[in-house]
Amino acid sequence: MASNPSSNALHTNFNVDYVIVYRFADTSKAEAQTRFNGLVQALARAGLAIEVRNGENHSLLVFVKVASEQRFNSTVYRSRVRDWLHGVRAAQPDKETRNALSKEPLTQAERYRTVHHMITCPREEGGAGITPKQGEWKNVESVFPLHDHAFNKQWIKKWSTMTFLKAEDLDEIRDRLGEKIAYYFAFTQSYFAFLMFPAAFGFSCWVLLSSFSPIYAIVNGLWCITFTEYWKRQEIDLGIRWGVRGVSAIQEKRRDFQHEKEVRDPVTGETVQVFPATKRLARQLLQVPFAVVASLALGTLIATCFGIEIFLSEVYNGPLKSVLVFLPTGLLTVLVPTITAVLTSIATKLNNYENWQTTESYDAAMTQKIFILNFITDYLPIFLTAFVYVPFGRLIVPYLDVFQLTVRPFAENETQLTTPKAGFIIDPARLRKQVIYFTVTAQIVNFAMETIVPYVKRQGFHKYKEMKSERAAKKGGASSSVAMNDQPEEAEFLTRVRNEAELDLYDVTTDLREMVVQYGYLALFSVVWPLTPVSFLVNNWIELRSDAVKICVEMQRPTPFRADSIGPWLDSLGFLTWLGSISAAALVYLFSNDGLGPDGSPATIKGWALLLTIFAAEHIYLVVRLAVRVAISKIDSPGMQKERAERMMVRKRYLQESLGDDALDLPPSDVEKISRASLEEDARQGSLGTSTPQDRFWARQKGWQESAQVGTGLIEKMAPAEDKKTQ
Repeated sequence: MASNPSSNALHTNFNVDYVIVYRFADTSKAEAQTRFNGLVQALARAGLAIEVRNGENHSLLVFVKVASEQRFNSTVYRSRVRDWLHGVRAAQPDKETRNALSKEPLTQAERYRTVHHMITCPREEGGAGITPKQGEWKNVESVFPLHDHAFNKQWIKKWSTMTFLKAEDLDEIRDRLGEKIAYYFAFTQSYFAFLMFPAAFGFSCWVLLSSFSPIYAIVNGLWCITFTEYWKRQEIDLGIRWGVRGVSAIQEKRRDFQHEKEVRDPVTGETVQVFPATKRLARQLLQVPFAVVASLALGTLIATCFGIEIFLSEVYNGPLKSVLVFLPTGLLTVLVPTITAVLTSIATKLNNYENWQTTESYDAAMTQKIFILNFITDYLPIFLTAFVYVPFGRLIVPYLDVFQLTVRPFAENETQLTTPKAGFIIDPARLRKQVIYFTVTAQIVNFAMETIVPYVKRQGFHKYKEMKSERAAKKGGASSSVAMNDQPEEAEFLTRVRNEAELDLYDVTTDLREMVVQYGYLALFSVVWPLTPVSFLVNNWIELRSDAVKICVEMQRPTPFRADSIGPWLDSLGFLTWLGSISAAALVYLFSNDGLGPDGSPATIKGWALLLTIFAAEHIYLVVRLAVRVAISKIDSPGMQKERAERMMVRKRYLQESLGDDALDLPPSDVEKISRASLEEDARQGSLGTSTPQDRFWARQKGWQESAQVGTGLIEKMAPAEDKKTQ
């Protein structure tokens, strides 16, 4: 029975390791040919085999695989030796390459990572030196491995029926997609599991206690500290389990790094390129005005829309009010992404100006700048409501007449635009409604924008291409499809590759940012609405599965990079936990009067009491964090046990190689027995005068067995009698 080609195309990648998309739409024919020849030659010199097929929209698909397994194995072996030299691996790899690879077989992630290194690493290090969209490689649009659709289908089906992920499930992700993505799923899974307690406790507080409960604030703060410290320990355990602990020390130099001078390394004696740290620090100081500008730009926009929204909802009383209240939301939807994009571009240029030497340090610095923007856009609206509108509403609202211009064309008379002189009452439920929006509605909208909208867009684009081809065929013209000349046995495979080439690149940093921002809502504002962790628990169960679907269906397969943590986002977690201890304490104090708050007037707020509350909360946080950190450090874990076992095996192996297999055995026991002749011989040697007191001291007992006998005899003579001891 003949096999179905379509079915086979989903289960084979024709041994392709990577696909390179070479696009030449905006390049002259001669230049495109020259650059393409350079691309093929660079790949061939790196030890890679090449096949070329036609792609979509003036592009070529360059299929790459390892040409020489021997050369590839040598590259893998050198990588493992480098790991050992940097302390990532506890034991030295076997000196025979074949034995080393047979004892520790390649994972799919390690193979793809090694081939990617061969494609992108500099030529002087044996690679092709290809950097997509840069310099001589600006026609190289992307470099990506192909999806394993059989595994993807099994992965999605398996996860859809599971509540909690097991360690083996995370190991499988690590073996397929690399440690960097595996760390994201491990973090989200740990966060999801930890949410079980605050979800149950928060639901109980919502039923039994009032809002702004100090009991909930204390328990939630303790939970945040425990989770953050637990994850720090979990990162170490996973690093040991996956063999990547300390891998961040092995850093790749950025191609865009510009050194200022060359110096001799005092440790290795090698000549290294450096950029003075003092000059970089001076450039980093530009982050201060950047943070100020970002805060002013985004803060002014958000505060303005905040004022307009309050004016429309609580002052304006004219026609179309139910529609006009959405005006601030529309302004924020349009302007915030625009301003954020401009600020992100400035942050990128600033990061480039800081001239970081390695990719890891560059990404960490960029993450810190992006976190500033996220903090302003995500948390400032709630901070304005909690610490401006609630305490000072009655003082501020009379001045909101300045926003009359936004609705004057719709008003029937001036009374509908005028703030009441007296009797204005703030909305005490406004803060709770706002927290519910960000923790429930915004999560749903984000899920739709992240998962559903890209799927609909992609399906619509494919449908448009099909209709275009059908219309061309009906008119009797040639079909615009590039698949016309494909070999039948390759047609389904090439169609799938062309579709994958059109997908976006997956950036795990985006998903990590979403989780950290969500955690911030829980740490900072969940005391306002105790059901916040319940919402996040449900959202994160779906998020884990939707992210898996996104990677499998909506994105190109990511290159399996290594990592030993979630990077600078761990610092963001610690910062949000600290700030949450202050924010929760301040909110509990402000709303201690049955959750009503200051009612728009600061007269009821005692400044000294608020500052004392914040001061006490912060210091309690520091003490509790130290206690939790010490307690967690005392708990043993499989990862720490594995590390100790590996170190012991290294020491044992070293002793055996240095001293032989019997290095730890007792010396031979066939010592000479004591006799009259031996005693006379010893006395004769001592009378010759050639022996020293030290020699005679060590010659009185011959061997360890005689020492044991002498010691046993002395104990027999000097030990107290058993009957006296019992008395």
